[in-house]
Order: sequence, then structure tokens, then C-alpha cells
Amino acid sequence: MEDHQDFFEQCAKDYRTLGEELILKLVGKLKVKLNRDFPLGTFDEYKWDERQIGKLDDWRYDIHGIHCGFENSKTGQIIEVSLNVPNEFGGLDPYFFSQFIKTTVKYRPLPIDIFENFADGSRIIDKMLLLGKFEKISLNMDNCCAIVVTDR
Repeated sequence: MEDHQDFFEQCAKDYRTLGEELILKLVGKLKVKLNRDFPLGTFDEYKWDERQIGKLDDWRYDIHGIHCGFENSKTGQIIEVSLNVPNEFGGLDPYFFSQFIKTTVKYRPLPIDIFENFADGSRIIDKMLLLGKFEKISLNMDNCCAIVVTDR
């Protein structure tokens, strides 16, 4: 993975950019004010009724738990945007980060095989943390943190 650190760093940057773009579009569609310090609070009421899922251009969205999932109906790309990270839409979960990489057409062929989303994603994130390409940031909750790309 060390040989492909630039690739994984770019994937994390792309994840962050796309995540923020989609959340801002969703905020516009739903006509709500985004609370950047607590994005989860912005979408909390939508998790309990028919507004939880819908379409946004070529994307299908699903607001659930602490994430908003998006799937592109044309490309099959999948991204799960964390809503519990203040001022940041690039929080990296091992499973979801691997899924994003595997479903992003422009990354094919992948420089390494990803067989098991969580286990391989954990190895990628751990290595990128050691290399200083990713970092942990504190959340608004006790003893919780998120992993994000360092160069943002």
C-alpha cells in the first residue's frame, strides 16, 4: 500500500469533495439550513418519514443512522457521507471507503485488489495514518474521532 499512497490520498480527497458536493445539493433540494457544526442535526427529522429516501439528479439518496448514502444510477458509484463530523464531509470508514474506491469508474483498474471491504479498508486507513496522509480529528462526542485526509 505504501507504493500507492498517492492513489489512496487522492481517493480520500475525491471522497471528501464528492461528499460535500452531494450534501450541499441535498440541503438545497430539501430547502434546509445546513448546521456545519452538527450536520446530523440538519437531517435528523428526515430519517423518520418518506423524505428519508429520494432522487437527486442521477443519485439516489438514503438518510440513515449517522450517514447519508448516495448511489449513482448511471455509474453505480456509491458513497456514504458521515453526518457526525463537524465541518467535514470526508470522514473515512474502512468499509465505506473501500466500497467508494471499488465503485468509482475512474480508479479502474485498481492498483491493488480489495477483496474484503472492511479488512482491506482498515489496512489502507491504518497505513495512511502511519504515513501521515490521513489524520484523526475529534468529534463533538467524548472519546470519538474521525479519520480524514490530512491535505484538505
